[in-house]
Amino acid sequence: QVQLVESGGGLVQPGGSLRLSCAASGSMFSIYVMYWYRQTPGKQRELVASITSGGITNYADSVKGRFTISRDNAKNTVYLQMNSLKPEDTAVYYCNAGGATFGSWGQGTQVTVSS
Repeated sequence: QVQLVESGGGLVQPGGSLRLSCAASGSMFSIYVMYWYRQTPGKQRELVASITSGGITNYADSVKGRFTISRDNAKNTVYLQMNSLKPEDTAVYYCNAGGATFGSWGQGTQVTVSS
């Protein structure tokens, strides 16, 4: 399985931007569908965005037009650019490779949107 390490979280004011990164180990990164999920206390983990090996992207309705997922296969890294952040985007964000059921997860990075 691939190992994942997220970074880039932090505290940002409403309307601000953050870019999350997820670095993957292993030589098979390029074949994985990569996902970003998020979770708040007491709620189920929510799928935010996904990107296929060929670069096809998909987004949750709540983040469409504000978030952009991308990947750099040469660097074994997937990104989540988050713009126009809202307080309801506050969550722990997790990177996933290969899907929620059998895939690999990172440790998560906290994003807090607050004034």
